[in-house]
Amino acid sequence: MSKRPEAKHKIDRRLGCNLWGRAKSPFNKREYGPGQHGQNRKKPTDYGTQLQAKQKLRGYYANIGESRFYRYYEEAVRRRGDSSHNLIELLERRLDSVTYRMKFVPTIFSARQFVSHGHVTVNGKRVTISSYSVKDGDVIEIREKSLQLPLYIQGSTAQDREVPGYLEVNHKAGNGKFIRAPKFEEVPYPVQMEPNLIIEFYSR
Repeated sequence: MSKRPEAKHKIDRRLGCNLWGRAKSPFNKREYGPGQHGQNRKKPTDYGTQLQAKQKLRGYYANIGESRFYRYYEEAVRRRGDSSHNLIELLERRLDSVTYRMKFVPTIFSARQFVSHGHVTVNGKRVTISSYSVKDGDVIEIREKSLQLPLYIQGSTAQDREVPGYLEVNHKAGNGKFIRAPKFEEVPYPVQMEPNLIIEFYSR
């Protein structure tokens, strides 16, 4: 999708929420969808509610492609335990998600770009695949020459969010550790996520 800021604003308007909890979200001023019929939306059907839940979670993680998102669903169902919680764990293990959670960058979209441009290493090895799955105990580090980049400075000094407890971070050194996979209730989503509805959607 487009990397323009306007594209992110459109996602907020389309989904009817401030998806990333941003102060500049257009939803803060207009709490309704775009277009002339945006204020007259009908009550969604069960299918529509499930679809909305899927689009919210996909959008939150930098608008992951449908085919890749579906593969996460298949893996979540294949694993033992609660499939909806497994889905969240798989998404939170993505390297771009971890980079964002550690506040190395200001947005999830910039996290994807930061990783793909080679600014991030895992256990000392450079990884440029944003969907790379981080394991418990992995050390994520920003390359020394990247510590002065505006994206890193903006992300590490941001006051609008905190690093969650399942991660350890040293912003001065530019590194952190993925301690363990989070429980669903530990993930700091700014809006309500309903992964159980996504499982239902794909199980239809």
